[in-house]
Amino acid sequence: MGFSLTISEAIIVIASIILASGFSSYAIYAGSSLQSNILQNLETIKRNMHTRIDIVYATINETTDPSNFVVYVKNTGTLPLYDFDLIDIYVGGYGQAMLYFYNSSATVGSGQFKLVDANGDSVCEVGEAATIQAFCESNVTASLYEAKVVPYRGISSNYLFSPP
Repeated sequence: MGFSLTISEAIIVIASIILASGFSSYAIYAGSSLQSNILQNLETIKRNMHTRIDIVYATINETTDPSNFVVYVKNTGTLPLYDFDLIDIYVGGYGQAMLYFYNSSATVGSGQFKLVDANGDSVCEVGEAATIQAFCESNVTASLYEAKVVPYRGISSNYLFSPP
């Protein structure tokens, strides 16, 4: 009876060691997976905070028919901007701004915008200025205008201005 009791206790001890090892392995895996997810989310948030375009000045060009908006911006983030398709521009009368989509060959009356960086290489480097021309489909008249530039996963910039 003593020998069988010792074997039973040994089997129970070995089984409990195996179960404890399995549980601790899973806990380590789950912890490292959680840590990896948190680090990825922090990296995404950090990248979002480093993508920033500020509006420096905006005006309306009434010399074209229909008129168009001219918005001067500066990359004040810490990352260069490559893909201008991912930038949204909202410009128009205060409370009535319209969305304009990027087109590198946008023209007067197209309802689109084009962005030209200062050195013309299609990359808005850190600290570089750029000119955005938003071409209205029809004339817009208001006593106060607003402009908003929204980069994809970045910090937007708002600007209020009056007609010239």
